[in-house]
Amino acid sequence: MEQNNEIIYGKNPVTELLKSKAGVDTVFISESLNPSVQNYYIALAKDCGAVVKKVHPMKLKSLCQSENHQGVAAFASTVEYVTLGQIITSAWDKNEHPFIVICDGIEDPHNLGAIMRSAYLMGAHGIVIPKRGGVSVTGIVHKTSAGASMHLPVCKVANIAQAVRTLKEQNIFVYAADFSPQPIYNQNLTGPIALVVGSEGKGVQPLVKSLCDDIVTIPMCNEHSAVDSYNASVAAGIIMYEISRQRALSK
Repeated sequence: MEQNNEIIYGKNPVTELLKSKAGVDTVFISESLNPSVQNYYIALAKDCGAVVKKVHPMKLKSLCQSENHQGVAAFASTVEYVTLGQIITSAWDKNEHPFIVICDGIEDPHNLGAIMRSAYLMGAHGIVIPKRGGVSVTGIVHKTSAGASMHLPVCKVANIAQAVRTLKEQNIFVYAADFSPQPIYNQNLTGPIALVVGSEGKGVQPLVKSLCDDIVTIPMCNEHSAVDSYNASVAAGIIMYEISRQRALSK
């Protein structure tokens, strides 16, 4: 497994990190934080064997390179990247059909964090991101995901197209989020499934889209206006909800 070291900041992400006991090294707490809140994080840190350092708010701002630290941050090995095979196996081990989200070149960490948050809440078993051509799991991703990134398995691959081929070899039906005459609610989204979400500007790569089994489209009002598409994380969330809904009804 490949590890990713990051400064994680914000109350929810740090809380989830400490509760997961995922190799936390040091917890930084602002001296200006309410004493009862300080004691809460000190107790969590002590429980997982982490060192606690109380620092000036400006020091914490400099450490996080952000004013949105909410008075707490942690330094840890935050992500253990898994293999695609491990995600698939973990789903079958739970007697569940695999549900995997593939991010094909998502560049905005806020979008990736939002996608991970929705994926976790909608029951996805893991998320796939590229080693190059997209954002990795950074501190901003952790914060935007509200801690979901601590629980959702992440696979980093050298080639998204090859990942799609691998999934199809495992009899997992792969959909691309793109434009199509067929609205999403008319499609059967049950069974082993993977969803490919394209980059903010270019969408799903042509080669990757050609390898997918089908395309899912969210209907839009005002189609012919200057606003011609959904935000990437919003589109992913809507589609993942429909997948989750259909999977729940098929049980």
